Amino acid sequence: MRKAMKFFHTLASCGLIGALFGYMIVLIYTQHDTPAAYADTRQTIALLCNYLLLPSLGVALVTGLLSMVVHRPFQEMRWVWMKALLGISMFETTLAIIQSKANSAATISKQVAEGTADASVLASTLATEWYSLGAIMALSIANIVLGIWRPPLKQREVRQRAVRTQSAPPHSGS
Repeated sequence: MRKAMKFFHTLASCGLIGALFGYMIVLIYTQHDTPAAYADTRQTIALLCNYLLLPSLGVALVTGLLSMVVHRPFQEMRWVWMKALLGISMFETTLAIIQSKANSAATISKQVAEGTADASVLASTLATEWYSLGAIMALSIANIVLGIWRPPLKQREVRQRAVRTQSAPPHSGS
C-alpha cells in the first residue's frame, strides 16, 4: 500500500509541475494578436487548470496525507509535517488564486473579444499572474525537495527516547 501511495503521489506531483510549466509556456508562446486569439489562449489555460492542475494537486495532497496514515514512522518526522502544511497551503493558494484567475480571465477575455467588456478589466485581473505562478511553483519545488532530501528533523522526544533506549543497560529479570 505504501508503494502505491508513493507511486500515485509522484505521478500527481509530475502532473502538477507539468501543468504549471504548461500554463507558463502557453502564456509565453501563444499569439495574442487579436482579442479572439487571446480569448483562445485563456480558454486553453483554463482547461489546463481544470483538467490537469487541480486534479493533480488533489491527488498529490490526498496521497501525501494517506501515506502518513499508511506508513506510521512518517507521523514522527517533522519534514513530513512541513510537507503536509506546504501541500495544504499550496492547495488553498492554487484553488484561490490560480484556478479562479484562470477561469475568470477566460470569461473576461471572451467578453473582450465579443466587445462586451473593457480590456482594462482583464489587465487588472491578471496584474499579479506571474507572481502567483512563481509562488505556486516555489511551493511545489519546496515540497519536492523535502520529499527527496528528507532532512533528519525527528521530533525531540522521539530522538531522546531513542537515545535513552540505546544507552539503557539491559534489564535483568529476577
